[in-house]
Amino acid sequence: MTPVSARRGAFYVSVAAAAWGTGGTAGLLLFQSGGLGPVGVSLWRYLLGAAFLLVLLRLTGGLPGLVGRLGPRVLAVGLGMAVYQAAYFAAIARSGVAVATVVTMGAAPVLTALGSRFLLGERLGRSGLLAMGAALAGLLLLTWGDLGSGARAGQWAGIGFALLSAAGYAAVTLHSRRHHDDPQGTAVGGFAVAAACLAPFAAAGGALPEVTLSSVALLLYLGAVPTALAYGLYFRALTTLSAATVSVISLGEAAGAAVLGVLLFGERLTLPAWAGCALLVAAVVVLTVRPGDG
Repeated sequence: MTPVSARRGAFYVSVAAAAWGTGGTAGLLLFQSGGLGPVGVSLWRYLLGAAFLLVLLRLTGGLPGLVGRLGPRVLAVGLGMAVYQAAYFAAIARSGVAVATVVTMGAAPVLTALGSRFLLGERLGRSGLLAMGAALAGLLLLTWGDLGSGARAGQWAGIGFALLSAAGYAAVTLHSRRHHDDPQGTAVGGFAVAAACLAPFAAAGGALPEVTLSSVALLLYLGAVPTALAYGLYFRALTTLSAATVSVISLGEAAGAAVLGVLLFGERLTLPAWAGCALLVAAVVVLTVRPGDG
């Protein structure tokens, strides 16, 4: 595996965050037109993501040794991916999108930074700490107007699931940072294990999509861009950047998703929400330009 520079790694995870930001939009469109629920969409996302990466490995000659490299490390990644995906949807169902997003995306970099410090011996520099503060403030501003509408009777249960989702994401990031010798194998194996974990739940709620041109196109896009491409770059970035830096840059996903909501669904952002987007983007730019300070 050819090593990458810190700046290139920061660029990789920035692209991954932008791609993840489109995943929610693709998923929402599939809910509306594809006849799939959240778990069904997640199942197809992981299956198609694994398929795309397997094709890529076949074309680049990396497939023959893949099976021998899959083991307990990849099993842990797949279980973590299944947990944080399922827990996030459970949080949305109980406390609303805004609360679930703030808690999950806000707690994830904090938990990752703590784990990175005490488990991996990595520290965030001054730029990294400032970027994290700006990103968390931006996330809060972005969703502040919707927090009240997102509250409901089961809000505390939803917050608990959101924290579980954040912990799952942090665990995958830290585990992948510690064992970063095979990013492609980690991604493929993680997708396969996560799909196997989600399959029984997806089958219970209907796992087969309605086959139309739009649903097939959306599924292929979801598997190729926000999954295969994004996670491939994410695991590659973890070979050179600290886990905390990667998690902070990943918060750029929230800004991208908000802008897509405005452009594609006619959603309106308040002035504080636009300010939140600007803070998120600024944090990502700082760590992309100066990744060594993170």
